[in-house]
Amino acid sequence: MVAKAEGKRLKAKGKKEKQSPNLSVEIAGMVLKNPVMTASGTFGYGIEYAPYIDLNRLGAIVLKGLSARPRKGNPPPRICETPSGMLNAIGLENIGAEAFIKEKLPLLTKYDTKIILNIFGDSIPEYVEVAEVFDRVDGITGLEINISCPNVQKGGMVFGADPVIASEVLTAVRNATSLPLIAKLSPNVTDITTFAKIAEDSGCNAVSLINTLLGMAVDVRTKRPMLANITGGLSGPAIKPVALRMVWQAAKAVKIPVIGIGGIMTAEDAIEFLLVGARAVQIGTANFVNPTATVDIIEGIEEYLTKNNLSDINQIIGRVVI
Repeated sequence: MVAKAEGKRLKAKGKKEKQSPNLSVEIAGMVLKNPVMTASGTFGYGIEYAPYIDLNRLGAIVLKGLSARPRKGNPPPRICETPSGMLNAIGLENIGAEAFIKEKLPLLTKYDTKIILNIFGDSIPEYVEVAEVFDRVDGITGLEINISCPNVQKGGMVFGADPVIASEVLTAVRNATSLPLIAKLSPNVTDITTFAKIAEDSGCNAVSLINTLLGMAVDVRTKRPMLANITGGLSGPAIKPVALRMVWQAAKAVKIPVIGIGGIMTAEDAIEFLLVGARAVQIGTANFVNPTATVDIIEGIEEYLTKNNLSDINQIIGRVVI
């Protein structure tokens, strides 16, 4: 009788304990434990945030932009706050590919988290060079290509603003590496779907969008621009409606996965992007406001699924009702 009663108790206990929903997603052949990634330029080289969160919790860490050689970036001031956001004109300052491999990568590979490198160049040969360097290195899961840079060989024309140049650089990088490729798209274009399709046709495995919107701020006391570079990239909650619209458009236009970026501060924000078709999201400006934002958002997504009796994150991806 005692054994029978104990069996019933354990059975009842098992019914009460619900299994946690599955948060894993597949992006460009990479299986992420959850859809929450960091956005390039807002999370340093990753290890800077180790004192604040468990990096093992993240779906993927996307590092700040890396070039073939070290880059100093723009002169200060390089950041200013704006209503519901911020402007930055850092100028892609970084330590360069070789220094990253020697100094930073060994500190990251001890974590059970996908490592995605954001890469860029001032010319197509520079993009190819940095892609080839990282193609030979263990511990790197994939590459995100920043095509929002000016092409010095084309008089400063931004790679991601011209369909022909965008196709040329993405195809060249695709031919230079076997790593999964994510094209990071600029919102400063007429039709985002054109560039999403170009990325798909060029062999990219996914697209991430949006990069920052071009903006400007002026100090009325000094009558001077707030940034030494005059213009900078606008990020934060102010751009979320624009980003959400573009992600929705891109997700309908291409078959490759779309990663949503732009003003995501909470789990609810992230869920909006998933509903319109993003398979994952990147958290950017929120990291400056709240160092634990990424983990808070992961936990919030899990709570949402549990509350709505959903067992799998894929049950909400692309399920917006239009």
